[in-house]
Amino acid sequence: MTWPTRRSPGALARRGFTLIEAMVALAILAIILSIGVPMMSEWTYKNQVASATQFYSEGLVMARNQALSNNSFGRMVLTPNGNGQKDWQVDICFPTPETPCTRESDNWSTLEAAAADDPAGATGFKSVLRPADALPAAAVLQQTFTPATADAVYFTPLGWVDTTVPNGLRRIVLEPRGSRAGATPKVAVALTLAGIASRCKPDATQNDPQRCPP
Repeated sequence: MTWPTRRSPGALARRGFTLIEAMVALAILAIILSIGVPMMSEWTYKNQVASATQFYSEGLVMARNQALSNNSFGRMVLTPNGNGQKDWQVDICFPTPETPCTRESDNWSTLEAAAADDPAGATGFKSVLRPADALPAAAVLQQTFTPATADAVYFTPLGWVDTTVPNGLRRIVLEPRGSRAGATPKVAVALTLAGIASRCKPDATQNDPQRCPP
């Protein structure tokens, strides 16, 4: 009588996948990717929008804080970036009767040097530049400014917005566009006359606590 041959556990382990098993595994992987990749892309974009509001809030807060801590004037200036968004730069200025701190004056700090008449001299505050390279391109995240042509905001030594400088920035609205339209509600960074920057919802209802100030 012939007994069936038993395979050793090692032989079973070396058997590997059959073609059908491999095809089933690939099909399951394709389903997971078809669901997971779009969700991951949407999650990444929402985080990028949140980062954009944080990016501009940081500039506004820094400009105000530098004005307060240095007992100087401060400003945040926006300049176009290659991705269609805006870089920002924070400068400070110490006014004198002969050279007030206006948009046109040249006694502001720069990236290379402290401001003229800085009490700390050459070791004083040098301007800070933050590029907007990491933000989504303008084609998928549109910026709207209030006023429409605003490119800077100025702060007094007390931290208030300097209203003597015309066309000062009051709000930045970020709205998904193009292939990302509707991916997330539009958001904004608003600035009060007291110089306080906050993130808010421009389309929120009257009773929503996150509604942008008028």
